[in-house]
Amino acid sequence: MKKSVLTLALVVLVVAAPVAVVYAADAGNVVAAAGADVGSSSVKGLAALGALVGIGLAALGTGIGQGIGLSKACEGVARNPGASGKITTTLIVGLAMVESLCIYAFLLSLGVLINQKMFF
Repeated sequence: MKKSVLTLALVVLVVAAPVAVVYAADAGNVVAAAGADVGSSSVKGLAALGALVGIGLAALGTGIGQGIGLSKACEGVARNPGASGKITTTLIVGLAMVESLCIYAFLLSLGVLINQKMFF
């Protein structure tokens, strides 16, 4: 389990880092052509990298949490099929709560990117 989590985190970093570096290089060329300070492009690149890593870790954590919750719910229904209705209801509410954490991280990442004026 730990090996697969570390592999997934490494894949996220390998995919996210080049995107942020390319964006920072492109932003640096645009800023340099406009005659402005080039230092702000590195901040935008780091903001993009931070947003990507943040949402990646949030998705990773919520995915693991949802998987554990679902496995325990399946075990509970297998042990006591009569309680499947209550277990399912509790499971759905719990999964919605866990998923809301990932949505909050997504909105926070969008806030960082909008604050750096990445979309304009």
